[in-house]
Amino acid sequence: MDTSDTPTQALPLPPGLTLTADEARVLGALIEKQITTPEYYPLTLNALIAACNQKSNRDPVLALDETAVVLALDELREKKLAWQVSLAGHRAYKYRHAFTEVFHVSEMCVPLLTELLLRGPQTAAELRARTERMQAVFADVAAVEAALQGLAEHTQGPLTVKLARESGRREARWSHLLSGPPVAVTPPSASSDAMPPPVTASAVSRLDRLEQELAAVREQVAGLEARFAAFSGQFGE
Repeated sequence: MDTSDTPTQALPLPPGLTLTADEARVLGALIEKQITTPEYYPLTLNALIAACNQKSNRDPVLALDETAVVLALDELREKKLAWQVSLAGHRAYKYRHAFTEVFHVSEMCVPLLTELLLRGPQTAAELRARTERMQAVFADVAAVEAALQGLAEHTQGPLTVKLARESGRREARWSHLLSGPPVAVTPPSASSDAMPPPVTASAVSRLDRLEQELAAVREQVAGLEARFAAFSGQFGE
């Protein structure tokens, strides 16, 4: 593999590292796709944009354009959290994360932080259910709490924090600290206390795969259109 960015050895936590909302979404999407759809990883720019904007497993759902994603990638590369790579036989650059090269966390903790990057604050029970699709199987909620507490006491600096339990909620939520201290949230309305319908990991995986394949098809169509335009130009059309 020929790389245009050369990864370094694992680094200490950069002082004052703070991710913007766009950077958090891009980083979370890269980590997620490496785990859930490794056959499509590293990601092309089009595939990464689709991953950032997909409607499943995202809160909030965003509509990032190419400029926003490229700017976020540039900042992540400055922070040594992402790399641009060039693979043999592929003309387009692809992108991969370097999260575990900067943050020294266990394999089981990576999906927890990924879910927090993609969906914001969540309870330990929610995280236990949602990280199963990323091959993180915790024995019980207490095991998730212990892992999150370990991240809160991480030797490189706290990576998570347990928020105060909000009025109307039965459990306290956890947040990541990669974007700085979490802002105060408005207490949920009474209607939001209802438990959402369960989403199976298999259904999520199929949707992720379809969105990834759609992005690949779009990229192929764009390449064919460019080749057709070049061919037509040879005849003055």
